Amino acid sequence: MNLPYFTRRVWLLGALVLLAGPLAEATELRAIRVAEGAEATQVAIELSEPTAVTVFTLDSPKRTVIDLAGTRKATALRLPKTGGGIAALRVGQQAGGVLRVVIETEGGAELRSAPLPQPGARLARLDLAISRSTASPPVVAEEAAAPPVLKPIKAAHAPPAQGRDVIVAIDAGHGGQDPGAIGPAGTREKDVVLEISRELAERINREPGMRAILTREGDYFLKHRERIRRARDAGAQLFVSVHADAVRDRSVSGSSVYVLSEKGATDEQARWLADRENAADLAGGISLDDKDPVIASVLVDLSQSAQISQSMIAAERVLRSLVRVNEVRKPQVQQAGFLVLKSPDVPSMLVETAFISNAADERLLGRPDRRRALAEAIFDGVKQYFIDHPPDGSRFALAREAERKVVATVDDAAAGRSGKL
Repeated sequence: MNLPYFTRRVWLLGALVLLAGPLAEATELRAIRVAEGAEATQVAIELSEPTAVTVFTLDSPKRTVIDLAGTRKATALRLPKTGGGIAALRVGQQAGGVLRVVIETEGGAELRSAPLPQPGARLARLDLAISRSTASPPVVAEEAAAPPVLKPIKAAHAPPAQGRDVIVAIDAGHGGQDPGAIGPAGTREKDVVLEISRELAERINREPGMRAILTREGDYFLKHRERIRRARDAGAQLFVSVHADAVRDRSVSGSSVYVLSEKGATDEQARWLADRENAADLAGGISLDDKDPVIASVLVDLSQSAQISQSMIAAERVLRSLVRVNEVRKPQVQQAGFLVLKSPDVPSMLVETAFISNAADERLLGRPDRRRALAEAIFDGVKQYFIDHPPDGSRFALAREAERKVVATVDDAAAGRSGKL
């Protein structure tokens, strides 16, 4: 079959996902750690991600068997030395992608039979206690307190095994005594943008790996900086402010998306450097409090430049998605000094969903299906941004890494078939 390289690659990828998917995406047994205590030896089994774990015991010789579904040994795995009640420790691949760990105990040492995890329980880590006395609770699942003797320390940069959620702050504009713009038929901006924001938050929360927070959940007023503060306190990786524009010319309609302008960033930088409340408030825990003024200025400038760059990328994805459901007033992302966009370290955008001053747009904003479609379009753009630019340690990052492994396997297979290996 004489197919172009790209077509062959896609075809092979599909075949491997169907035929060899479990192997390509197998969980890895990363480490087995042993620490001897006064009365018990602690054994920690660490996996790259949760998988089904089955534990049982056998006699003659006395041994504990741990079966790890869909798992393989990491290349760098090194088995620890025996001792402390452990006579032998073996790891071997079984049929069906199961990796078996066998711990053989010596003399009077034993692993108590309770509380063993239920068959098929999904764990990323299993802690066992090999007791050399009659005391000592032996097996604890991942959720229980860590054994007092062995406390493996995870590197600060290492991502969680399952991948953390990305957090999106949804900011419904105006509220309370501030109605925002009012349409020809009396529709208030604060009401429709709250409904769109709720739809957007609900859609985000249905997506695995994503979580939304609303800066306001009801009809009340928040200052712009309080909106920013709530997003940053929640650890948001993206801030989306939802509005419905108004202009004097009521023939103007459509959607537009804004990010912070360079001028707005410069003004905010001066404020941040003057406000001591912000001294330890940069993302990543970077403190400005102990920095030379020049260095502090450079740090804020770098943070803001990165924020604007990422904001532009995210906003472009959202604008591209909005085109599918609504007329777009301005085909490029716009930049302005909106105060609500001035967080120096959280990518931020302001979405003008429609012109509420336009009678046709106002009628559309009053329809639940239209508000839902706008929320879905914003969601699609936001999700695509995180797919393209996954934060470290997030589920999106783990999915990207898994995809790279599959592609690498496909390329290796293609090279092998062509005789290049």
